[in-house]
Amino acid sequence: MMKAVRYHDYGSPVVLCYEDAPTPEPGPREVRVHVHAAGVNPADRQIRAGLRFRLEKPFAFIPGCEVSGIVEKRGAEVTDLAVGDEVYGMLGKFGGGYAEFVVEAGDKLGRKPASLEHVQAAALPVAALTAWDALFEVGGLAAGQQVLIHAAGGGVGHIAVQLAKWRGAQVIGTASAGNEAFLRELGVDTFINYRTTAFESVAREVDVVIDAIPREADDATDVLARETMARSWAVLKDGGIQVSICANPTPHPDAVARGLRGAYAGAQPDNDVLNRVAELVDEGKLRPDVGTILPLREARRAHELIQTGHTRGKIVLQVSGSRGEASR
Repeated sequence: MMKAVRYHDYGSPVVLCYEDAPTPEPGPREVRVHVHAAGVNPADRQIRAGLRFRLEKPFAFIPGCEVSGIVEKRGAEVTDLAVGDEVYGMLGKFGGGYAEFVVEAGDKLGRKPASLEHVQAAALPVAALTAWDALFEVGGLAAGQQVLIHAAGGGVGHIAVQLAKWRGAQVIGTASAGNEAFLRELGVDTFINYRTTAFESVAREVDVVIDAIPREADDATDVLARETMARSWAVLKDGGIQVSICANPTPHPDAVARGLRGAYAGAQPDNDVLNRVAELVDEGKLRPDVGTILPLREARRAHELIQTGHTRGKIVLQVSGSRGEASR
């Protein structure tokens, strides 16, 4: 048996239980990872609330879609990873990261950046894969272009800022005043305090807009997100694109007439991208910001925090060394 956080019904953070659970066994193409840290994401909260999918009762679900740890056992057909390798990655649909051990296909995991501890590495997979998809695969951002990143201080936003600068783009970032120094340090060329300045009064002729404002955190945040998306069409140059990681942007008729496009972007497990991200980290060109570290047993608190929609950087659960009595 292992320690894990599970829930047996959908609902608020109170349904999260720190308890004993069976240790998973890897299949032929899988590895079992001794989890040292697990990232906490808005998707974890949405799944817990039953907004992504719903399992038939009875069930015991372990949330968590990104981890960093050490390969502890491997299946017979796994050849590119060995026991003892440090890995990090995004897990499949059914998660499992809030636990001492997790199994995942060996070819979905990347090699952990050597320069990071597990707590920092666990903050990267979902944010990096999402930002990479939004900026490059969907947004087509190229050197010399201009990108506007909303919620630039958030988990995905602060990674997107760094990746955009690495690509050679000019970066405009919106966030609250408390994030200005942090974002300028990461490379934001133009900072906009969204609470005091209308971004469309500053941003002009933008090639790509990245909408990383969380939805369904609370009513005020949801309204802000929808209004920001609607207003962002005005700052794009003809032929530009607005990419959201939370919704599907639909351009209004005037925007369509200007050749503007809207698209959704999301993370998918990809060890090639993860390995490239690890290289960027070790080269000093990318770093994750961990705003809060909590022990595994305090997963409820982590979900309460992320539900506000106003966290900076990432929330990470430290799993290794967080054993204790299970509670229901």
